[in-house]
Amino acid sequence: MTLAKSLYRGIIASALAVTIAFCGAAQKKIVALTFDDGPNTSTTVKVLDVLKENDVAATFFLCGKNINKDTRPIMKRAVTQGCELGNHSRTHSDMRGLTVEKMRMEIEYTSHIIKQTTGVASEFFRPPYLLCNDLMHSSIKMPFIGGFSIEDWLPEVDAAERARRVVAKVKPGDIILLHDFEGNDATVDALKTIIPELKKQGYTFVTVGNLFKEAGIEPQAHNKRLYSNVYEQE
Repeated sequence: MTLAKSLYRGIIASALAVTIAFCGAAQKKIVALTFDDGPNTSTTVKVLDVLKENDVAATFFLCGKNINKDTRPIMKRAVTQGCELGNHSRTHSDMRGLTVEKMRMEIEYTSHIIKQTTGVASEFFRPPYLLCNDLMHSSIKMPFIGGFSIEDWLPEVDAAERARRVVAKVKPGDIILLHDFEGNDATVDALKTIIPELKKQGYTFVTVGNLFKEAGIEPQAHNKRLYSNVYEQE
């Protein structure tokens, strides 16, 4: 074998090894459970109970209007359990028609009260209804988080169907979008199937922040992205 051929094969082998290593990392079976529209003293507590029973952390996207003296202890409990608190605006209104000043008031109020209550800053924003525009992206100084939905806000989608949809659709790097609004007990029941089943399939549950860290990705603000899977470009 000539020196040139030997060097060529060496380069190809090295490139292949790097590609295999990269693909292996990209296929790491990590997912993030996320819950919108809390906190409250009923469903949020039940979700936290299921998470604790299964030794799982999640991310809760909170509405500032729901934070009060009764729900503050629940926020603290979530952080104590290793969960993460994200920003879901103050009033959960469609923000696309708001002025920049009003947008920032929606965000800053909720971020302030989360930090004031728990001592931990909110790093991520999920727009209400996942509706956003260029002005929101340019005005809000946090990465925008989406996720895949299973319509768990609809009463006609029962717990078994919610669990089936998650298990059927999930893939590595996914952000799973669920709701812990008051009375949404079907999602609580669905979690009792979702978590053990995905664990059986080799998935690890992490917060949104740790999902990015595990994938080696630095989420950015002002980039017009709505992150739903850390391995996919949108």
